[in-house]
Amino acid sequence: MKKILIVGAGFSGAVIAHSLAEAGHNVTVIDSRDHVAGNCHTYRDEKTDIMVHKYGPHIFHTDNETVWEYINRFGEMMPYVNRVKAITGDRVYSLPINLHTINQFFSKTLSPDDAKAFIEAQADKSIGDPKTFEEQALRFVGKPLYEAFFKYYTIKQWGTEPSNLPASTLKRLPVRFNYDDNYFNHKYQGMPKNGYTSIVENILNHHNIELKLETEYFEGMRSDFDHMVWSGPLDAYFNHQLGRLAYRTLDFEPFYGEGDVQGNAVVNYCDEQVPYTRITEHKHFAPWEEHSESICYKEYSRACGKEDIPYYPIRLMNDKQLLQRYLNMAEQSDGVTFVGRLGTYRYLDMDVTIKEALETSQALLRSFESDTKLSAFYQAVV
Repeated sequence: MKKILIVGAGFSGAVIAHSLAEAGHNVTVIDSRDHVAGNCHTYRDEKTDIMVHKYGPHIFHTDNETVWEYINRFGEMMPYVNRVKAITGDRVYSLPINLHTINQFFSKTLSPDDAKAFIEAQADKSIGDPKTFEEQALRFVGKPLYEAFFKYYTIKQWGTEPSNLPASTLKRLPVRFNYDDNYFNHKYQGMPKNGYTSIVENILNHHNIELKLETEYFEGMRSDFDHMVWSGPLDAYFNHQLGRLAYRTLDFEPFYGEGDVQGNAVVNYCDEQVPYTRITEHKHFAPWEEHSESICYKEYSRACGKEDIPYYPIRLMNDKQLLQRYLNMAEQSDGVTFVGRLGTYRYLDMDVTIKEALETSQALLRSFESDTKLSAFYQAVV
């Protein structure tokens, strides 16, 4: 049996730890914070008793039945549909853009077919193969909707012009020609009844797992283990010796209110003059609960500094070049496997994180059994 060190007690680290522990290996999980679940951490607010998503809301959504069954093993998932509202030009609309949004914005009463033709007429057909976020938006929704809902929100969120972002950033957001305002298309959608932290605690609750919180990794640690799994930032593993990969971080400004403050879980603020990107009202993430008071977060995005928590990898062209150099260094490193959003410098939803962690676990176990060389990456980093 192997002794494994896992750095990071988020979903990646926890799922891999559990799989290896189930197979009989001895696993030590460390995390520098005083809680598990990483940026998915949830806790009960002392004043209101509302379940708060400390690092911003996370809604679970997936089409992967294996992943859905996995998370339900460790906590009760309640039905939850994310319905986002957006304020632009002092009016409230539904997101993603749907038939109601289109009719309301343009003061029309279009049918689905008429709306398709109308939006196609707005599109910039001179853009044949959109390469950037801006080109993707102009080609498929046209300038009025792009400027109202996406342009300035994106600048605030990413700290750069949409013309500098890849088209794939926008491709995740659907446009619907019916009145469906469900933000996600996935078959399985929900929210954990007792929060994400409880689920991760349950995943880590195994006699072959030793959990050490408020514990920083130092290089001498790995000598006591047969292999290490790293879910921290890729560049941090190498002490940023080639420079820092760029991330966005988030600042949250909490405030309290009585009753129902904004009537919805998430309201985006798309106008340039509003400094925050959105306001989240956390009681609405648990609609099965009743609370007379409310706690809300104003959310601000900015460049991630040395002491900040990294949230989103930016992955502009310069970042991709630096990333490739770090990937090359990682491939030449023995005794460590890199996983998760930070370890692979990719934007990953929770379901993909769990799926990849399960796959990585199986790959590690096969390597242990066959006594073959362990890989730095078991997922393609593109």
